[in-house]
Amino acid sequence: MLSPGADATDLSNALRGQAKNVLDNYYQADKYDDYNIDKQGEGMFWEGVRNPNKADDPKADACSEHAIWVPKGKPPKNMPLAVSPKILAEYAYEELPIPGTDISLNPQDKQTVNLDTWVWLDKGKFKPVDVTASLDLEDGTHLSATTTAKPTSLTLEPGTEDAKMYPGSGKCVVKNGQLGEEYSAGKKDRTPPCGIRYLRASGKNGSYPLKATLTWNISWKGSDGTGGDLPAGTFSETRDVTVKEIQSIVRD
Repeated sequence: MLSPGADATDLSNALRGQAKNVLDNYYQADKYDDYNIDKQGEGMFWEGVRNPNKADDPKADACSEHAIWVPKGKPPKNMPLAVSPKILAEYAYEELPIPGTDISLNPQDKQTVNLDTWVWLDKGKFKPVDVTASLDLEDGTHLSATTTAKPTSLTLEPGTEDAKMYPGSGKCVVKNGQLGEEYSAGKKDRTPPCGIRYLRASGKNGSYPLKATLTWNISWKGSDGTGGDLPAGTFSETRDVTVKEIQSIVRD
């Protein structure tokens, strides 16, 4: 601690000493002689940086190391949360432009008891999406990863137990590059590969909440040849479906 009578020189020397202690601690001077000045151009110091979008995430503190020296072209593999193709893939995962689960129905507006409702996804909306995240380091090292999401199945929940599902599990899977099959007049006598048959009317001024959940399988591939799977994503849409009875007159 400085005494009240310290002059400007004493104060300057004290501040320099404090600054040096901070730098020595930050750059772990006991491990790196003179902050590795003699290795200039052969690598750089890496330091943990908190993601501002995840400031409250406990995992943000997983990398508690002070600055560490990393040789050129050799990003650390065992350091928690050190930037790597996998970390970039996880970042890209959060930015995937997954479209809404917008199903097509036939009949489109009102369903009828004991008549099949066809369900499908339009081909324009049923396609893989991907995002690439990349990082170019000052030492010339390039890291990147591409994360790809592919729609794989559509699960239907009719909103009532009085319904028959196609297929019976209610889970429609991709076949011949399609999820479900678009209805056309020539298919009126066929059973839909993906659909519902309501067995009871929804009642006067009532409706059933038809829920459709689209599952996307997600994988990634890094610039260093690494890759793997990431957690699948599910996205749902709920529609209010009105089911009417066909009124008929029987004559003797």
